Amino acid sequence: MTSGTYVIGIDFGTDSVRSVIADAANGAVKGVAVAAYPRWTKGLYCDPVANRFRQHPLDYLESMEASLKDALAVAGRDAASKVRGIAVDTTGSTPVLADGKGVPLALSPPFAEDPDAMFVLWKDHTAVVEAARINDLARTWGGVDFTRFEGGIYSSEWFWAKVLHVLSANPAVARAAVTILEHCDWIPAVLTGTDDLARIKRSRCAAGHKAMWHADFDGYPAREFLARLDARLPALSATLGIQTWTSDVPFGTLSAEWAQKLGLSRDVVVAVGAFDAHMGAVGGDIAPHHLLKVMGTSTCDMLVVPRSAGEEKLVSGICGQVDGSILPGSIGYEAGQSAFGDVYAWFKQLLAWPLQAILPTVAGADEVKAALAAAVMDRIIPELEKAAAAVPPETSSVIALDWLNGRRTPDADQRLKGAIAGISLGSDAPRIYRALVEATAFGSRAIVERFRREGIRIDGVIGIGGVARKSPFAMQVLADVLDMTVEVRAGEQPVALGAAMFAATAAGLYPRVEDAQRAMSPGTEARYRPDPGRARLYDALYREYRKLGSFVERELTP
Repeated sequence: MTSGTYVIGIDFGTDSVRSVIADAANGAVKGVAVAAYPRWTKGLYCDPVANRFRQHPLDYLESMEASLKDALAVAGRDAASKVRGIAVDTTGSTPVLADGKGVPLALSPPFAEDPDAMFVLWKDHTAVVEAARINDLARTWGGVDFTRFEGGIYSSEWFWAKVLHVLSANPAVARAAVTILEHCDWIPAVLTGTDDLARIKRSRCAAGHKAMWHADFDGYPAREFLARLDARLPALSATLGIQTWTSDVPFGTLSAEWAQKLGLSRDVVVAVGAFDAHMGAVGGDIAPHHLLKVMGTSTCDMLVVPRSAGEEKLVSGICGQVDGSILPGSIGYEAGQSAFGDVYAWFKQLLAWPLQAILPTVAGADEVKAALAAAVMDRIIPELEKAAAAVPPETSSVIALDWLNGRRTPDADQRLKGAIAGISLGSDAPRIYRALVEATAFGSRAIVERFRREGIRIDGVIGIGGVARKSPFAMQVLADVLDMTVEVRAGEQPVALGAAMFAATAAGLYPRVEDAQRAMSPGTEARYRPDPGRARLYDALYREYRKLGSFVERELTP
């Protein structure tokens, strides 16, 4: 393919949406723009104390339009005429209750300010009780265990638990709801002008990993099962259909409305959507039997295994396994940690408390104090990393747990809390920080060991995302703890670039996603090889991590 044919990847993150214009021939990024969600930025509709995190659909629409227009402008005057395809990734599970035309209820006046009518963000943990009900029923109702392809444990972060919580908490929203939409299904419907529920192509990735869809079940969980959870669920489930699609498939073409807004052709193909980590895995050049870690505030760990003729190998305690959720034709396995970079950010905020609470009360010019606080805040993590790297791990007795936001995998349990043990009067900030970094690496090792225990081979580790590219210290600790080489992929936009690869495939520019991946991959920018001595030491420290985790789980969890 010759250069000059463009595709667009739209990446909806937790705080903002990012649009990337890429050359389909080689993956070169021609334009990129980011737009923050205005209501989310103000903290509207959220209650962190109650673990409630909701996002208004207008945030998605307004920010998407702004980022797309800006990215196209950066790409050049004639960029719009070169665009052939668009693909979208979103956080997940991020569902919303909607009306009979697939319009989120928050876009109608009666519910415009009602958080329960908005998208329930992936990190919302208000459905812990409902997740427990789903797990209990799956084991006791006498029929199929619908969690068997979800790792055997259904999470409060996922589709049915969140919907069940909203139905129980808000009768008005429950009465108005006709269907349920994942964020990654709604955006392609918006871009193509699809308002017929029967024509919405539901994402295989989203439905399989979070909504208990599987071909063996002929779709979603049985009506009888859902009815035992809530009498309204079977009718909502019926609107989802029984078929799902992989993201190399066209959802449709751009609507007249959005073509006019963006200056694009109506012939531009819009792909079926998927979750950010799964498209990001493709953008990060995932290969069979290589664990790809999307490393940011949390981690999503992706693994692909070629589909075989034999019985599918089940892995317990993960976030599901789905045929085609990452690469069509392969089983996609998902795991991850509920907090990774967030662990480091928490410690930074802890240390910064005097700057935020005391410095403003000290006499002096406000602008001088503000400049001082900003300078210190910017240097806390870099200076901690340098000091922590100088601490020999064998000299520190501090051990920590990474469950500051609960545990995603292995064996989801959002009730769990983090812990720090072994501190003494000599335990300074760099030693505690090192223990926190080691804890996140130990959490990664627990995931690797679960896969291997269940018979899934892992030959290598790939890192993408902010932590992977910005923290050589964390990456070296990870390599030492796993006793495996960790490769970090190049490129600033691996997730949006992965979406662009799917856009190129759906638009017919490549016959397979793997072909688009090979042509558009940015390559590798760093490799971290394990130190044999530290790897042996971390074997012993990992056992201490497991002991601390067992104690907290057994004795301190309500």
